[in-house]
Amino acid sequence: MTLTLVKAWTAAKERLKDAGIDQPAIDARLMLEVAADVTRTDIITDPYRMLTAEQWATLDDYLSRRERREPVSHIIGRKGFWKILLQVNKNVLTPRPETEVIVDEVLKAFPENMAFSMLDLGVGSGTILLAILAERPAAKGLGIDVSEEALAVARENAANLDLNTRTALLRGDWTAGLGDAGFDLVVSNPPYIASHIIETLEPEVRDHEPRLALDGGPDGLDAYRHLAPEILRVLKPGGMFAVEIGYDQSADVEALFRQAGAGNVRTIKDLSTHDRVVTGVKNPLETPA
Repeated sequence: MTLTLVKAWTAAKERLKDAGIDQPAIDARLMLEVAADVTRTDIITDPYRMLTAEQWATLDDYLSRRERREPVSHIIGRKGFWKILLQVNKNVLTPRPETEVIVDEVLKAFPENMAFSMLDLGVGSGTILLAILAERPAAKGLGIDVSEEALAVARENAANLDLNTRTALLRGDWTAGLGDAGFDLVVSNPPYIASHIIETLEPEVRDHEPRLALDGGPDGLDAYRHLAPEILRVLKPGGMFAVEIGYDQSADVEALFRQAGAGNVRTIKDLSTHDRVVTGVKNPLETPA
């Protein structure tokens, strides 16, 4: 079968549309780019370029996997986030646009040339940590994750982005073993979906994302109960934290951080106007009793 780029894209779009896939045009383009080793610009400026038989076979395989609801990011092995491109696989949570709210808030708070130290708890593919370090050349960061497979992905991403000299990655259980008051900034996108909700999620998430990165316990708040006092412990006085939350968890998570002694606690909405990030500071005027 001989196909041009434009015909391949059209055929792929139709196939995904028939399969009930949400964004068939975007998914088809992303998979065609990788299968045929072309850019978005190539598809527009050179639409009649022919695909080789091998490229078409690869695209056909990608489409079959997508029809079975495997995430595009797993099929092509990468996902854009903020201004960086990350390698991803089944061992890490696929970066989502709403997580960019954390990056946005942090960049507002830390000027471009400021030197600061940051900690990313549950670093996954390195999404938040690397997006911030890429924008803040004087910053350094530590990423911790319980999954060795996730850390392998984060290490590869740090190296690909030339950020490995400013990035340390360690296997650990949240803040266990870290000293007090070591960081200017702590960020986290912890598991926050209530256990019983996971089975109701879309197959792309339910069947293909690591359960460890999703399951927040019976009410979705287990991680925050542990993290709130611990984040305050490892923050320097005056230091900032920002954690991603579920759309209905703002009041509960804010309360947990206030109980732990945080100041200026507030919730920021994402572009869909859902509550998405709880942020605040470690009060510089108080010392722990």
